[in-house]
Amino acid sequence: MSFKQNLIRARSHFVFLIGLAVAFSLVIWLEQWQPAFSAQAHNPVPQKLQPVTLLAPTAVLTEQERAWAAIAWRYFENNYQPQTGLVNSADAFPASTLWDTASYLLALISAERLALIDRASFDARVAKLLQSLAGLQLFDGKLPNKSYNTQTLQMVDYNNQPSARGIGWSAIDIGRILVPLNLLVWNYPQHTALVQQLLVRWSFPALIEQGEMFGATLTSTGETQLVQEGRLGYEQYAAKSIGLLGQDVSTAMNYAAHLSYVNIYGIPVPTDSRDPAKYIAHNYVVSEPYILDGLEYGGDQVSREFAYRVYAVQEKRYQATGKLTAVSEDNIDEAPYFVYNTVYTGGKTWQTITDSGQDASRFRSLSTKAAFGWHALYGTPYTQQLVEAVAGLHDPDKGWYSGVYEESGKPNKAITANTNAIVLESLCYRQFGPLMRQAQTTITEKAQ
Repeated sequence: MSFKQNLIRARSHFVFLIGLAVAFSLVIWLEQWQPAFSAQAHNPVPQKLQPVTLLAPTAVLTEQERAWAAIAWRYFENNYQPQTGLVNSADAFPASTLWDTASYLLALISAERLALIDRASFDARVAKLLQSLAGLQLFDGKLPNKSYNTQTLQMVDYNNQPSARGIGWSAIDIGRILVPLNLLVWNYPQHTALVQQLLVRWSFPALIEQGEMFGATLTSTGETQLVQEGRLGYEQYAAKSIGLLGQDVSTAMNYAAHLSYVNIYGIPVPTDSRDPAKYIAHNYVVSEPYILDGLEYGGDQVSREFAYRVYAVQEKRYQATGKLTAVSEDNIDEAPYFVYNTVYTGGKTWQTITDSGQDASRFRSLSTKAAFGWHALYGTPYTQQLVEAVAGLHDPDKGWYSGVYEESGKPNKAITANTNAIVLESLCYRQFGPLMRQAQTTITEKAQ
């Protein structure tokens, strides 16, 4: 066979390797990036509160922390579906979004690094899951549906009812799952071929227009409608991983594009300036996107500053009211089953609302995952109080509860993949540092 023919046969491998090199360069760039905020912007970045430094990893977890990690991992053992490799998004509920599947993968990676699962079992689970993802039926033949039955892989709606066509795709959820897929390529290269096999089927240009990310939904007449997705925090978090594939998400990654500030307890808190009434999307300020950005990427200069403001204002609320505060969106154990506990949204502070904007203030909660996440990143006396407050919120045979209701003091006994994954990610961070930065270190060490 001629040299030219060999080159032609190997072209797909060359393209993939070039893509990896570009992705690696982008990871480094994200670590060093300082965005140029326009001098004409109506809301330039205020002076920093203080130098923002994330907590350095410790050598090993304490015995108590390892016990906590084992409780979190038990959720994934209990809810694992061996025929598909997927895990239920909520305890005993056989459905999952891509967000929750990503949470499982990140929990699995964290569990392997913490030696809660051996490498052979880890590889078998990863391979089974990737094979299932590679064979998923896609919405409109372009991108994964918003939800799938974890036992059958059938496209379903959010009530886990079969949907032959599907209900659309979520750009934010797709961005989320690309985080563990990138980690697998960098740290567990034996799975790279399966990652490539599933991603090559996904049409990323379908969710991007002029640098912004678009989800898909169905109109009342059954037509596909594209809707811009993401608000400050979540938008940049999801765009980072999509950008690692060489896609142009420059507008979505621009923190300054729709940046505003609201003064709460004397702290200028970053919020999205897009009016929910006009854009039909809530501008929640919550903990989760900033926690995830820190745990997984180590943050960038802007997200670290924004994260600290979102954290600090919650500590200020505790100092002002005596109420321990660590808020994020969470499943709850009664109707409406999911609420957004916010620092700020829709012009009001400390709102708890449903996804349709209805008041749900009686479900305002201290969030387990937010408590663990903030403690992993900052390790302050206040975050120690948060962790101590949620330390008993678990069923040792099932996993961590979502939190505790502020008004009643009763546990929110919803048990989910997302909460237990973030607990595991947080504890993994405590020992090893950011997940993506580990990937960068591993590649650098191998190159030397």
